[in-house]
Amino acid sequence: MFKFNKIIFMIMLIMSSLISISSYSWFSMWLGLEINLLTIIPLFMGKSNKYPSESMMKYFFIQALASTMILYSILMSFNLNSSLISKLSMMLNSALLMKMGAAPFHFWFPEIIEGLTWNNALIVLTWQKLAPMIMLSYSMMNSTFICFSIILSSIISGIQGLNQISVRKIMAYSSINHNSWMISNLLISTDMWVFYFVIYSLISINLIYTFKLFKINMIQQLMNILNYNKLIKISMLLNFLSLGGLPPFIGFLPKWLTIYFMVENNLFFLTIILIMCTLIALYFYLRLILSTMSFKIKENLIISLKKMNMIFLLMNSINLMSLIMASFISI
Repeated sequence: MFKFNKIIFMIMLIMSSLISISSYSWFSMWLGLEINLLTIIPLFMGKSNKYPSESMMKYFFIQALASTMILYSILMSFNLNSSLISKLSMMLNSALLMKMGAAPFHFWFPEIIEGLTWNNALIVLTWQKLAPMIMLSYSMMNSTFICFSIILSSIISGIQGLNQISVRKIMAYSSINHNSWMISNLLISTDMWVFYFVIYSLISINLIYTFKLFKINMIQQLMNILNYNKLIKISMLLNFLSLGGLPPFIGFLPKWLTIYFMVENNLFFLTIILIMCTLIALYFYLRLILSTMSFKIKENLIISLKKMNMIFLLMNSINLMSLIMASFISI
């Protein structure tokens, strides 16, 4: 059960992001981001656990630094000539990239995700990217800097995700990889970004709900858990392939459309980099799946369905079968 104060802070969190999205002035957008920061901090508080508190302090300092950069760039843009506007735009874009955890400002992101509970990690991985990305779409004056961030996000997330044993850090580096795809969509069309963000959020909700349900924190736990029902275990592992964008799962559809529209806009080099680095991410997903399914483990011969509820089955069926059903419908 949620406490009443948590519900109030959650409503304020949603409203603050909507303020930033719907505002017409940069100052109102910055104000919405500040309200958002002040409302998410109480949600990070845990029960006598030092790790959420440590993550809360780190998150506050990073977001406060980014907010200071945003406010400085907004105030200085009123008094400078047009020759310096592009430099202030780069500062503003850097602050927004820092807020969403994109490279080269990603240093805080995996460490903070590692110390959060699964509910708070889901908020940071999905909802907290909404307002900074919408603001980034308004300030893309320097496309070269944005392309540099896209390439770095895809490369760093692919390489640093290879040697992780924590499921939270794998999700964090996967989020940085998806940041590169979503920012690429902002270069093309905001509608494509909305479609990609919705699909990514659905897959993340599905995976994180499963991790929370079965109390999974490390890769080793995937090998020793869910042995009473292989169907649940396989469906959960297939969600990693959907997150990586492998057909015939729904995660392939937004990447497919992104590649198509990027080629249509002659962004060939950026498309090749994104595809190659996504293959690296798929490699550590496949390594996780194969090691989980092939290692010799103790199996439980008694089948228990006490945790196999309808929400889990519905979310998995939507995630794993929706692209196939959509293909049959479109024929």
